[in-house]
Amino acid sequence: MQAHDQNDRSGPWAAVLVASSAGGVQGLGVLLGALDPDLPVPVLVAQHLRRSRETYLVAILSRSTTLRVKLAEDGEHPEAGTVYIAPPDRHLCVREDGMLSLTTEDRVNSARPAADPLFESAAQAHKSGVIGCVLTGADGDGAKGVEAVKAHGGTVLVQDPETADFQGMPRAAIRTGLVDFVLPLAALGPAISRLVQEDRPGRTASCPPARDE
Repeated sequence: MQAHDQNDRSGPWAAVLVASSAGGVQGLGVLLGALDPDLPVPVLVAQHLRRSRETYLVAILSRSTTLRVKLAEDGEHPEAGTVYIAPPDRHLCVREDGMLSLTTEDRVNSARPAADPLFESAAQAHKSGVIGCVLTGADGDGAKGVEAVKAHGGTVLVQDPETADFQGMPRAAIRTGLVDFVLPLAALGPAISRLVQEDRPGRTASCPPARDE
């Protein structure tokens, strides 16, 4: 596949965003393990973590996927086929120039990192080139991010609440009425891989339709 400029706002997909909280470590492992090993976009992950706590997420998730997994660093350029994990007590965001940014802005639903700052900033930077995915979690983080992604023409997938350990985040995302696909956890990775390989932003026919909540 021809390489794409990840800062091209009118071109193909620029980034996959994943949000998770309670129960998310296992869910992330399943999702990342099902992604295409030649994924042509970066994956940016906001998993709720306890503040000031060392995280072993990189080591844990690296066992589940052949994609490179690392903690995100402030000012780095995200590369295709790499999973960037938000570090403890930092929001992972995307700057207007597509570079990653780590911030200590206010917590969202008591969480930092959180989904909303990631989704909102990436949507602003990459417009329709964003795929957002909301996994298990106990609160409503991610709902505002879903609204931002859809406002800029991106695509949103959500874990079917019936397959989630904690249903709060998936249900809050679905209640926005803007979600494109609601799928079981095991189906999300293959669906994302199909989207980024087959479709351009705005074309999402290769996945099953979202079901009503």
